[in-house]
Amino acid sequence: MPRQSTHQTKANPEKNPRRDPTAAGQRDASVNRIASHNYFLLEKFEAGIVLTGTEVKSIRSGRANLKDAYGLVNNGELWLLNANISPYEHGSYSNHAAARTRKLLVHREELKKLIGQTQQKGLTLIPTRMYFKNGRVKVELALAKGKQLWDKRETERRRTADKEAREAVARSRKN
Repeated sequence: MPRQSTHQTKANPEKNPRRDPTAAGQRDASVNRIASHNYFLLEKFEAGIVLTGTEVKSIRSGRANLKDAYGLVNNGELWLLNANISPYEHGSYSNHAAARTRKLLVHREELKKLIGQTQQKGLTLIPTRMYFKNGRVKVELALAKGKQLWDKRETERRRTADKEAREAVARSRKN
């Protein structure tokens, strides 16, 4: 006769509820919100980043800023410039420099593709967000083309028109 189990088990145990959502990968550590305003984001890539221990701790506490950052391909390597990761407040003499140049890690095929595309006039690499994935810091890079002033105005006009249309539909459903 088969034995029957008397206790219940959870199929998917929940993660530690006390763990920080940024460190758990549920929330972005840093987002470059102005990138979509200043650039047309054409294609996105995920890249690893070479960091020191205090930089990772500082990113976990949400002290990274990608506002003025950009990517650069130099000598067959991908670099992240002007990304500001504030010094760790509990760090010692071995604390990191805030705005140092950091190496990005991508597959060789992606790097060859990026080299070809960034050599075209008007295309650049802009980091759009920084997040944790399986305990490692990742940077999302977008291949971007700069917007002119009239492009920005057109985007704003289109966004306003879409918002007004959604509100009109919501009002008509309400009545």
